[in-house]
Amino acid sequence: MTTHEKVRVRDVMANTYVLVDGLTSVHEGIELARNHKVKALIVDKRHDDDEYGIVLMNDIAKKVLAKNRSSKRTNIYEIMTKPALAVSADMNVKYCARLFERFGISRAPVISEGKIIGMVSYNNIVINGMAKGDL
Repeated sequence: MTTHEKVRVRDVMANTYVLVDGLTSVHEGIELARNHKVKALIVDKRHDDDEYGIVLMNDIAKKVLAKNRSSKRTNIYEIMTKPALAVSADMNVKYCARLFERFGISRAPVISEGKIIGMVSYNNIVINGMAKGDL
């Protein structure tokens, strides 16, 4: 019988993420995403009792582009999903994949001690998880 070391979300996540203010324009958000090569923007909390939000590039396509809204006159807060479904850095990647499936999401912010420390996606789980030998 072999024992496998459990792979945690922190082991496979991407350390690159972009934190924006909700008042940032969608146009500025697209530029930030392009420059940092990310597929989602995390919307920062406004205060300690607030929650993080998230905007995916497909949110921009569906809620701005498809509806013929101006990206320069639309703010991130108008199209974000809030609260963002976040995962613990210590969560087993298998449970993270199950959570993604159950809620129909493909990426989520990673939280440690109440702060964002990265992003995790199905790609991170499969590609980096396989490299760790757990999958």
